Amino acid sequence: MAEDSTILIVDDEAAIRDVVGITLDLAGFDTIKAANARDAHVSIIDQKPDLVLLDWMLPGGSGIELARRLRRDEVTSNIPIIMLSAKASEDNKVQGLNEGVDDYVTKPFSPRELVARIKTVLRRVNAKQGDGHDSVLQVFDLQLDPTSHRVTIEDRAVEMGPTEFRLLKFFLQNQEKVFNRDQILNLVWGANIYLEERTIDVHIRRLRKALSQVKGTTINYSKLIQTVRTAGYRFSIRSA
Repeated sequence: MAEDSTILIVDDEAAIRDVVGITLDLAGFDTIKAANARDAHVSIIDQKPDLVLLDWMLPGGSGIELARRLRRDEVTSNIPIIMLSAKASEDNKVQGLNEGVDDYVTKPFSPRELVARIKTVLRRVNAKQGDGHDSVLQVFDLQLDPTSHRVTIEDRAVEMGPTEFRLLKFFLQNQEKVFNRDQILNLVWGANIYLEERTIDVHIRRLRKALSQVKGTTINYSKLIQTVRTAGYRFSIRSA
């Protein structure tokens, strides 16, 4: 996997680009580098890296703004992103994850851990691409298209954030199963992400709100995401 994967390193500090580049080269990755958001976006479009290591603080536009832009563009929406930042608060991590980044590593970082995180994200992405889960998922008149990154109800668009999209995809792929908050965190965000359980509840509420946007439907889709007391959540077409 590592031998044929190209990683784009985006950081305005040359020393960090060099250190990360050497670390990844030794691990068998190919690397390309960018010092700002503009150059990074050009490299992403032209060279199509397998993963982007993205600093938050960048000249000419922040890393978080670039991540948001990548997720909104169909051409780049599925490129995995690991945020590499000195911003270490939980609020920063939550904001990054809300914008659809796949993992969040804080500076200073362990080179070995960084390589492990990259390999974990790439394995997860490769598994999703190879398991047939790119087909359209449908329940009644609710459709989720992983390829175009669109959700519709009765052919009407449903607007939601990237995290809510991943949550809905997870539930549609695992209907009628109950998952506790730790399981949802590990399976949707990844085992290396450390967030409070309340964060899951916040995103569940946002997902339900998004599914309530389309009015006058026969099915109340927000109620298909059921709270199972003391156990967690499940997606079910049956009554709770």
